Parts: sequence; structure tokens; C-alpha cells
Amino acid sequence: MKEFIGYWPRHLPRHLEAPDCTLFDNLRISAQRHGHRAAIHSFGHELSYRELLEDVERFAGWLVRRAGVQRGDRVLLYLQNSAQFVIAYHGILRADAVVVPVNPMNRAPEVAHYLKDSGACVAVCAQDLLSQVEAAAEGSALRQVIVATYADYIDPACEDPLPAWLREPRRAAPGHVAWADVMAAGERPGPPQARPDDLCGLPYTSGSTGVPRACMHTHRSFMHNTAGMALWHWTAPATAFLCVAPMYHVAGLSHSLHLPIYVGGTLVILPRWDRELALRLMARTRVGHAAIPPTAIIDLLAHPALERFDLGALRRVTAGGASMPLEVCKQLRERLGLDFIEGYGMTETAATTHNNPIERPKRQCLGVPFFDTRSLVVDPATLRPVAPGEEGEILVAGPQLFQGYWNRPEDTAAAFVDIEGTRFLRTGDIGHADEEGYFFMTDRAKRMVNASGFKVWPAEVESVLYQHPAVREACVIGTHDAYRGETVKALVVLHASSQGRMGPQELIDWSRERMAAYKVPRIVEFVEELPKSPVGKILWRELQDAENEATGKAAR
Repeated sequence: MKEFIGYWPRHLPRHLEAPDCTLFDNLRISAQRHGHRAAIHSFGHELSYRELLEDVERFAGWLVRRAGVQRGDRVLLYLQNSAQFVIAYHGILRADAVVVPVNPMNRAPEVAHYLKDSGACVAVCAQDLLSQVEAAAEGSALRQVIVATYADYIDPACEDPLPAWLREPRRAAPGHVAWADVMAAGERPGPPQARPDDLCGLPYTSGSTGVPRACMHTHRSFMHNTAGMALWHWTAPATAFLCVAPMYHVAGLSHSLHLPIYVGGTLVILPRWDRELALRLMARTRVGHAAIPPTAIIDLLAHPALERFDLGALRRVTAGGASMPLEVCKQLRERLGLDFIEGYGMTETAATTHNNPIERPKRQCLGVPFFDTRSLVVDPATLRPVAPGEEGEILVAGPQLFQGYWNRPEDTAAAFVDIEGTRFLRTGDIGHADEEGYFFMTDRAKRMVNASGFKVWPAEVESVLYQHPAVREACVIGTHDAYRGETVKALVVLHASSQGRMGPQELIDWSRERMAAYKVPRIVEFVEELPKSPVGKILWRELQDAENEATGKAAR
């Protein structure tokens, strides 16, 4: 198979020599180099790198000395973005254990799966989530629960409009261990034993294909993308990062945790997206790097007094997982002078496999394969590579790939294919590469509307809808049609200024002038909001399932 070499940034080496170390080593080194620099900014409360390392050592010491955590044990981390998440994450790694990050929106039945599947022996949770852990613990290996209070790391004098759950004072947790008591114990672990090829994280997939599965990542797979992102984005030490991308998710781990710690930057904590809070923090702390999803950028640009906030320090806006509408890219460039740097990756790939070159990004594009990464577009049935411009399934291979699914050897085997001696991961995503080696995603392999035999990719239709000035957000799904079998339906959120001023038929007629007839939405429904994941992805599957149930159609 002839290797296709496309565009590559001239200032970057194609091969990356990532440090041969663990993720904890990144913190240790940054504390040595930048001990007095602010590591964490949490609503007026600051921790220097030296103070952060001290808290991490205390946390790790308690895990080892009091909870009996040993090398390779799993520890569940069930928190919003917070100073405690950063401390616990590195403390677990310092104890030579494995982090099991869990979405704080999950409820007891879901947490029960993570506990039992991972075999976690200790859980770290926020006090408002303790009841979920207690309800999920039966039948698991859990023996200790550490309960954190967010307010412990927030300045009481902070005047920002914080939600009540962030300011909630510490409550008693009988039978469990308070975070403050862990810190007060002053325990110390022995010398670190973990090595770069040791397992360090078990992030779970979203479960869109069934029960969520844990992806086995080593320090080395995470380190490759951490060092690569620092080089790719020209990230300077002392950069302030807006840390709103959820840290339990690989995208958040990459941009909100690993990258800032690696370069010695400041983590500006924002637990959930809040436009007003985000703008205040970005202006006050001089944020230079923000990883925020397209939906949040749309919200930010819609702020009626955006120009009131000084965002002059902002140099990089990036994200992955959802394509940025072209019109929003234009607004970002016109109003803030910034390009949106889109990337692509999966839980299985420690986030990044493709990224757009900083000096030459393309719109609605995954970018080019990352350092030391090979990517092919193949016919899904034959696995034969297709020509540039032709659609097929995207495959990836590289040092950032996971080791496999935890305790699921059959699923692991099915996820990979061997092509001429190289082990490629099947992404399940449909797309193409252009003549310059930039990759574009059409849609998920299973997210397709089959209208009278014509294949309609929802993302393509959505990209056109976003060009209409009245459309703020859009999600395209399939719905039952007695004649066509299936037809295209669009759920649309209008800008406030357009609500009540246009009807669905007007948008349908407008679409008919801009796309093939079989792609035009036959049904347009205006809604107040679209459901989103914590990382800002529109939950098309949830909408599709609801439509299937409403129309009596079998599950797709």
C-alpha cells in the first residue's frame, strides 16, 4: 500500500519524541520549575504548583497508607471540574493506581456499572453525589469513599454569581471520609513505582453502541498527545487555560488537565458552561487557550455585550467532536480575530488523532493526521483504501491508541484490523480525505437517513441549515415516511430575534434552493433547545430514539 503524504506544518517535525515519563512526572517537573506560579484558579482561591504538589502527595499518602491502595488498583473519580478533581487525579496516579473518571451527571445505576466493571476499591465524589455512590455500591469492590466539598477551594469573598451547589458548606458524611480529613492526615506514599507503559486511566465510552466500555490507556498513550498538543498549539508556559471541557472526558483531560500541567500553565476552573461566568473569568485571568464546543461558542458570540469583556489575551479556541458551522467560524474571525482550530479523536485514542494546522486550518475539517499517526479512508466492507475525495470509513493507527477494552477481548479484537502489518482502529466514522491529506467527516457510520434509497448524511444537511441567518442550532434526524420509507426531519433552534417571525415552510423552501431535493428536510420543527452532552455535543441519538418511539418505527 502506497503511503499518502499530505500537507504538514513546516515548523513541526513529523516525528514526536514525547518524554518517557508518567503523567504525575509532569506535575512534579512543573512544580520544580514554576513552584510559585498559580497552578489553579478556582473562583478567587489560588493554588501554586508547590501547593498543588503538596496536596497531591497528601492525597496519595492517604490512599496508600489508610485505604490500602496498591499499584494497579482502580479508583473512581466522580466530580465536576474542580481543584479537587485535579488533586485527586494526580494523587491517584502518584499512588501508582488507575483513574476511573465518571460523568458527574450519571446516576446510581450507571455508577454501579462503572464500579463493578472496573473493580474500583475507592471512590472520590462530591458531597451532592454521595447518595448515588451509596446506592450503587452493593455488590462492588468498593471499601472507601472520599467526600469532597467544592466550597473548600472557593474564596468565600468571591462575588461571581456562582450556583448554590458550588457554595454549599461541608456536610457530615457518616461512614465515609471527608476530603478535609484526608488532607489533615498528612500521610506520604513511598517512592513512585509506575512506569510509562503502566495502565493509568480507564475512561469509558459513551455507550452509543451498547453498554459503556472502559478504554485502557497507559501513561505513554496520554503523554504522546499531551506533548503533541503543546507543540502543535505553540503553547507558552504561564498560559491561562479556561478549563470547562469536562475533565472526566478525554477531550477535557487533554485540554483542561494534561496540557496545562505539562506546560506549567494556570487552570482556570469552570465546572459547567456558563456564558457570563466564562467571559468574566476569561477577561479577569487573561485566558489564552480555550477548548470549548461549538454550541458554547455560538452562545458566547450571542452575548449582547460581548465587546465589554477584554478577551485580548485569547490566542487559541479549539475543540473536537462536533463540527463548527461555517457561519459561526466567520463570526469568530470577524468579532474576535480568531480561527477555530478543529480536531478529531475518540475515547479510544486519548482524544487527538487529527488536528488542523494552526497556520492553515480548513473549515468543518478534522485536520491532518497528528504526530506519528497514520490514517486511511477505506471501503467499510472490503477495507480497501479509497481515492482522495471518495467516502469511506476512517481508520487510525498511532502511539495514542488504547490497549483495548477492559475485560472485553472480543470487543477489542473487533475494533482493530490489520492492513499490511499495521494495526488500525476502526473509528466507525464515515468521511474522506482531500488531495492535501486533510480529513473530513461526513457522519457516524450508523447515522444515516435512507430516503428512497438515497443516503442522506445529517451533518451535511445541518451545515447548510446553519447558513441561514435565523438558525442558531440544528439537528437532523430520520423519520418514518409511508412512501419513502424514511425522510429527513430537522429540529431547529432559532435566534431570539427570529422567533415568531418565520415558519417551518420558509426554511424548507430556502433549503430546497441549496441542496439536492432528496436531502431537503420534509419536516422542520422549531424547538426551544436541543439536548446536549456535558461536552456540548447535540444528542442526536436521543432525538432519533424519541422520534422512532413516536412514529412506532423500529430502533435504528
